[in-house]
Amino acid sequence: MTELDIGKLLTRSVRAVRERWPAAEIGELEPLHGGVSCLTFAATVTHAGDCVGAGARRGVIKVAPPGLEPVRNRDVLRQARVMRAVHDSRGVLVPAVLAEDDGSPPLFVMEFVAGEAYEPKWDVSDTPPRPAEVRARSVAAVRMLARLQAIDPARAQLGDEPALSPADELARWARLFATAGDDLRGNELALQRALAARIPAAQPARILHGDYRLGNMQFAGERLAAIIDWEIWSVGDPRCDLAWLMTFADPIQQRAAERDVPNQAAADAMPTGDELLCEFIREAGLAAPPPHLTWFVALCYYKLGATMSVLAKRNRRLPAPDPGLELIAHTTPPMIAAGIELLA
Repeated sequence: MTELDIGKLLTRSVRAVRERWPAAEIGELEPLHGGVSCLTFAATVTHAGDCVGAGARRGVIKVAPPGLEPVRNRDVLRQARVMRAVHDSRGVLVPAVLAEDDGSPPLFVMEFVAGEAYEPKWDVSDTPPRPAEVRARSVAAVRMLARLQAIDPARAQLGDEPALSPADELARWARLFATAGDDLRGNELALQRALAARIPAAQPARILHGDYRLGNMQFAGERLAAIIDWEIWSVGDPRCDLAWLMTFADPIQQRAAERDVPNQAAADAMPTGDELLCEFIREAGLAAPPPHLTWFVALCYYKLGATMSVLAKRNRRLPAPDPGLELIAHTTPPMIAAGIELLA
């Protein structure tokens, strides 16, 4: 990958922000870790004048990796588009997009939302949330999902996005799984065939985050402050995001071999998938659970297997591989088997 010129990135970011605030300045860029598709930096954005919110605020600059085509999960301007579309719509909380630049590589500037992102059954932290916070965060995430799915994509100016059917989703992740090595794919073909034999009819399309889980949200204590990381969003069947959230209530894949007492307490406090589903039904005002949800949970096992197997493949090429990704590789086969069993 071509090396990013930080000086040029700062110059372009300032120019973009000045289209909104002519006297704006951006301080030193600080790399932020997280995400695998784009490069992210934090900085202080200072602006003045008679505009609302004049002063200094923390901002985040997200830029596509230089030297690579900015498509799919590297299409940062597409991420900015969906964030603009859903920002504060029906109470959906995402960072505000402040400016964009469609140069090479493209970038956008958004507000910095303070908080903690922690996936209770995957992550290990020096300061994990308390069990009561984990439960409150889980409920908040479910309620926020119901609000997100209440948005009509056409009314949010996303009506030109192609709606992915359940069959499209399966094909999407099958293509990715095919790029993993045979030693990482296991029995995925059997799960793929079982899913293909039982594809349900699509529900009306809604905006999908694509990786909707607690680890992709910023929390201030128990309060959900923002949904982040919109790299693989799409328009499609709403059961995809719901099943994904339920999957992380009890992920069969594991990233941490050991947890200390506070982290284990946080993991144990995570509600079950059925509890999350009941909360979603209440919040969305449904009379019954969405149909064929078991199929979508099995699809999520397949999707997770595809995504993490590709990361594990890259990890094995590194001089010092991440042991967490190697553990994921070893726990993928039982997850695939569980998906097959769900559909049996």
